[in-house]
Amino acid sequence: MSDLSAMDREWQALEHIATLVAVLRLDGAAARVNAALENALGVSRKSILGHYFGGFFQDDELIHKALVDARAQRFSSLRFEAQLRRSLQDSFPVHANLSWWEEEESILVELWPLEQQVRQDREERVREQALANKELIRNLAHEIKNPLGGIRGAAQLLELELPDAQLKEYTDVIIHEADRLQALVDRLLAPHRHPHTVGDVNIHEVCERVCQLVLLEYPQGLRIERDYDTSLPEIRGDREQLIQALLNIVQNAAQVLVPQMAQDNARITLRTRIARQLTLGRKRHKLALELHVIDNGPGIEPDIKERIFYPLVTGRDGGTGLGLPLAQTFVQRHEGLIECESEPGRTDFRIMLPLTD
Repeated sequence: MSDLSAMDREWQALEHIATLVAVLRLDGAAARVNAALENALGVSRKSILGHYFGGFFQDDELIHKALVDARAQRFSSLRFEAQLRRSLQDSFPVHANLSWWEEEESILVELWPLEQQVRQDREERVREQALANKELIRNLAHEIKNPLGGIRGAAQLLELELPDAQLKEYTDVIIHEADRLQALVDRLLAPHRHPHTVGDVNIHEVCERVCQLVLLEYPQGLRIERDYDTSLPEIRGDREQLIQALLNIVQNAAQVLVPQMAQDNARITLRTRIARQLTLGRKRHKLALELHVIDNGPGIEPDIKERIFYPLVTGRDGGTGLGLPLAQTFVQRHEGLIECESEPGRTDFRIMLPLTD
C-alpha cells in the first residue's frame, strides 16, 4: 500500500509540470496522462485513457514501432520528433522521448512541444529587452530632462529682454517644444514612478471602465463587443495599472480603426477566458487569465511586428510608440505577458495573467 501511495505521489508531481506526459500499457493504450497533455490535445482525459495512444499522432507507425521495440526491450530510451494531433486544431510538432518504466512495467512518454519552446524563447527575449529598455529609457530621459529645464528657462529670460514683441513668436516656439519634450520624457519615466498597489481586482470591471473611456472618445462608428467568461475569479493586482495597460491597447486599436468608423464598420472584441497549465516566465501556472483585445483593422505592418513593444516604435502618424511598451511593463509587473498576432482584418493582443495557484 505504501508503494502505491509513493507511486501516486510521484505521478501527482507530474500533474504540475509543463512537459506532456503519458504512461502506456504494452498494448499501446494510455493508462495515465497528465493535465498538460490533456490540455494540449484539447480533449478530455476520459477520451484519452484506454485508447491507443498512437492514434493521437500524424504517423502512428512511430509509436507502433517503439512499442514493438519496448516489448523486446531493445532500448532503454528512444527519442524522435513527431506531429501530435489536436481536436479541431492543426497538429503541432513535438520532441518525444519514450522510456521503460520498470515500477509499472509500462512505457513513459514525454513530449515537448517545439512551438512551446519557441514561445518560451520569445517570451524570454521580450523580458530581457524590457529590462534593457528600462535602463536605457531611464538614463536617456534623465539626460534629456536636465538641459530641457535650462533651455526653457533661458527662453523665458530672453523673452523678457526682446526689443520687439513680434520676436516673442520665436521664444514661444522654444518654450512650447521644450514643454512637449518634457511631457514625452515624463511619459517615458511614468512606468518607474507608479507605486504597485495590490488588491483584489475584477477583470471585467477593468474591461468596462476601459470601454467607457474609449467610447467617450470615439462615440460614433465604433462597436465594442464583450465576450466574457463570467466564472473568472478575481485576480490579485494593481487595478489602476491594469486599467492603464488595457486602455493603451484598446486605444491603439481604436486609433487604427478611425477610417472604418466613418463606414460604421469598426469593431473591437474584448474576450476573457481561463487558460490551464500555462507557462509564464518559465513558471507553470495551473490557472491563468487570458484577456484578448481583437480588432478588425488593417493589421500591423510586417516590418515592425516584432518590435511593437519597443519604446518609440509606432506604425501610426503622430504616434509616440509608448503605449504598448507601457502596457507590457505593467503586465510584467503582474508576472504576466502580452503577445500579439496580426494579419490584415484581424489583430489579437492577448494579455496573460497568472491566477493564484
